[in-house]
Amino acid sequence: MAIRIIVKEPDEVLHKTAKEVKEVTPNVKKLLNDMADTMYDAEGVGLAAPQVGILKRLIVVDVGDEHGLIKMVNPEIVAKDGEQFGPEGCLSIPGLNGDVRRAEQVTVKGLDENGKEVTITGTGLLARCFQHEIDHLDGVLFTDIAERVYEYTPERAGKE
Repeated sequence: MAIRIIVKEPDEVLHKTAKEVKEVTPNVKKLLNDMADTMYDAEGVGLAAPQVGILKRLIVVDVGDEHGLIKMVNPEIVAKDGEQFGPEGCLSIPGLNGDVRRAEQVTVKGLDENGKEVTITGTGLLARCFQHEIDHLDGVLFTDIAERVYEYTPERAGKE
């Protein structure tokens, strides 16, 4: 396992559509593990493969809830419900936050790191994180859809 370099905006890889993973190989598992290490090292709650410069449909998410670390291959949102509106940041866009409107609950289907099909329903922060990371797989950044973007400072955290 290794910590990878997180690609920063305006790198063009962040604006491209990631390719479907045809098979969960040992290299895919290693990449998922590296992505998790990188996410934790950067103190993030999610990371998509394009953020480490790889155009594959892979995400890792850990919002500190009962689901723990989620590693997903070819994730797709199959159901959405409700609405939430609030701040988001991104490891690829340090120093900025934005107010983004998202579904309050999503159901995501994909493969786990062993190639087994999984379906996970998340609400609140987990739902927001799933939507944010899956957007990365389609070349969409939170700044593309935010209703307001502003500079992040620790003093303003939670007050915007």
